[in-house]
Amino acid sequence: MPPVSARLPVFPWDRLEPYKAQAAAHAGGVVDLSVGTPVDPVPEIVQDALAAAADSPGYPTVWGTAALRAAITGWAARRLGAQGLGDTNVLPVIGSKELVAWLPTQLGLGPGDRVAYPRLAYPTYEVGARLAGAEPIAYDDPTELDPAGLKLLWLNSPSNPTGRVLSKDELRTAVAWAREHGVLLFSDECYLELGWEAEPVSVLHPEISGGSYEGIVAVHSLSKRSNLAGYRAAFLLGDPGVLGELLQIRKHGGMIVPAPVQTATIAALGDDGHVALQRERYARRRAALRAAFEGAGFRIEHSEASLYLWATRGDSCWDTVAELAELGILVAPGDFYGPAGENHVRVAFTATDDRVDEAVRRLK
Repeated sequence: MPPVSARLPVFPWDRLEPYKAQAAAHAGGVVDLSVGTPVDPVPEIVQDALAAAADSPGYPTVWGTAALRAAITGWAARRLGAQGLGDTNVLPVIGSKELVAWLPTQLGLGPGDRVAYPRLAYPTYEVGARLAGAEPIAYDDPTELDPAGLKLLWLNSPSNPTGRVLSKDELRTAVAWAREHGVLLFSDECYLELGWEAEPVSVLHPEISGGSYEGIVAVHSLSKRSNLAGYRAAFLLGDPGVLGELLQIRKHGGMIVPAPVQTATIAALGDDGHVALQRERYARRRAALRAAFEGAGFRIEHSEASLYLWATRGDSCWDTVAELAELGILVAPGDFYGPAGENHVRVAFTATDDRVDEAVRRLK
């Protein structure tokens, strides 16, 4: 077996460690805006549900409880406009990153197969292709791809890192193209409930899907909208044939969402109030950081949704990371997300109010 170094790129966050140490040495401590990890409390309704399910001595099922599947389909109908979903259209997964990384392998892809993803993208799309031995392909426009050997097409709207939202026309065109060429389309929609200057739409919406889920699957997570990154609560929705195959594979592999997390997920999906509260927090932090970075000479591009600002001053991303680290502010270099990001940095607004205020003060 080839060593990991031959199969996979360097883990990107390891490269940021020296700058993290530099930022931490600032007299006022580090303001970490590099990783989009939640810092606010898990909603009480979710904590209570988790605690109530703590006495769960038996094995849970990979497919989840009937109550969990009903909660997912009910939320999808209410929030995504996806109609007619049933049990066979649902599959719980152990966080969305696990799914992204191992999906090509679970689909049986390998040498000779191709996996496509946006040119500026979450690096795990590429990692998943490489783990399976498939060829990773970055695109600007999915409809311009050569369909030969292409087995899996990733969409990501809202985008990580740019916050860009694909329009209904772009989504419709991508779905139609994938179906025409027999390419399985997975849409990563984990930031869908965090639109600021645009209203993100799911590929499952009837205006996009045409009322059919054939050949399309949407990926959703509670990490961002419900502060549940530590729970690893996520799920898939879409084509029952695809999800049925994945269910069988995941049964054999014992890939099971823990029973208390399943119960907590039901509570989270049934309560919209905590999502609205969290959006208000993020909106305040986003506005403060955007004004501060623009005041410091940065241009903010896209960023109409998600938990990030995609910022540039036209310089090398690593030069910008170094300059901000001197102020005790840590951001993510844009080339983590592909060479096209080499002149940008990603600024997360998942820091507490007081640390955001401190970043604003330093940028002034």
